[in-house]
Amino acid sequence: MFDPAPSYRPFIIPIFLPHGGCPHQCAFCNQTSITGVKSDVLTPEKLNLLINEFLKLKGKKRHSVQVAFFGGNFMGLEKDYIKLLLDESTKFVENGSVDSIRFSTRPDTIDRERLDILENYPVSTVEIGVQSMYDGVLALAKRGHTALDTEMAVTLLKERNYAIGLQIMVGLPGDDETKSMFTAHRITELAPDFVRIYPTVVLANSLLARWYQKKIYAPWPLKRCVTLVKKLYLFFSSKKIKVIRMGLQASEDLEKGATIVAGPYHPAFGHMVHSEIFMDMATAILENEKTCHDTVTIKVHPRSISKMRGLRNKNVETLKRKFHIKSLEIIPDKTLAENKLVIIPEARLK
Repeated sequence: MFDPAPSYRPFIIPIFLPHGGCPHQCAFCNQTSITGVKSDVLTPEKLNLLINEFLKLKGKKRHSVQVAFFGGNFMGLEKDYIKLLLDESTKFVENGSVDSIRFSTRPDTIDRERLDILENYPVSTVEIGVQSMYDGVLALAKRGHTALDTEMAVTLLKERNYAIGLQIMVGLPGDDETKSMFTAHRITELAPDFVRIYPTVVLANSLLARWYQKKIYAPWPLKRCVTLVKKLYLFFSSKKIKVIRMGLQASEDLEKGATIVAGPYHPAFGHMVHSEIFMDMATAILENEKTCHDTVTIKVHPRSISKMRGLRNKNVETLKRKFHIKSLEIIPDKTLAENKLVIIPEARLK
């Protein structure tokens, strides 16, 4: 259910191309705000410098290293520019300091002609900005593509054996829980290697910000997003599809407060989702008990202790109040899987 241990994840060298290759701007988008990177042209020299700087930060336990182009529409860039970026990145693969290249792109820019460009480069992973598989939601978000474009893109990528990641958003204009679950079901039919789930926030200088100011669009509350993303996470996990991110990556610009006008942003969004899952599991077990308990011990994997506790010990306090528990202790147990817990009632109320 949970992500692999940090030491087994690839070391990602993020290279941001804000709006690079995008034919237009979607209603929700302001990539400069999200990435904190101004949209200057990335030259091979700058790329070389960035990769070398990140390589200095690589820990010894990482099993692989990837140069990753994010924040734009990589396959929508000019073909010569794509080759320029790939040529420079490939030098690091050839000298053994990097293992492969990955990028994110729109589904409607993936075709056989453009994929032919990648044939001679060490590209291993392609992420697609799907956002929704409900065409009405895509139209309202002004995405400029349909769900069919995503299906066709995935088919082409699978023909060439790329690892595939699909990015979806919840809370877009016209979206609701039913449509988001519809998207999740369509995504599982495509069988990607992993997914990312992002709540829709209102970014400054976006079309969505104007809609928000005119009361045309109302962002979802944080609680609603966390609960829905929890359901999506559990659904994808049940289908053996990894969810590698939930919520926007925290950054200095996002934390300043001027970037996000409104919406369900939280730097620990993913943690909140996991905490709600643990809360549900603990609640289900305790509700099944026929006797109340004065003292309770919950055993979880060491990496899951904070998830069981919840932000600011919220889960602990809620469980104590709901089940009239006087003392609740959470202890580590390395023998447990990260998505499991064991509850031990140590004393029973008379």
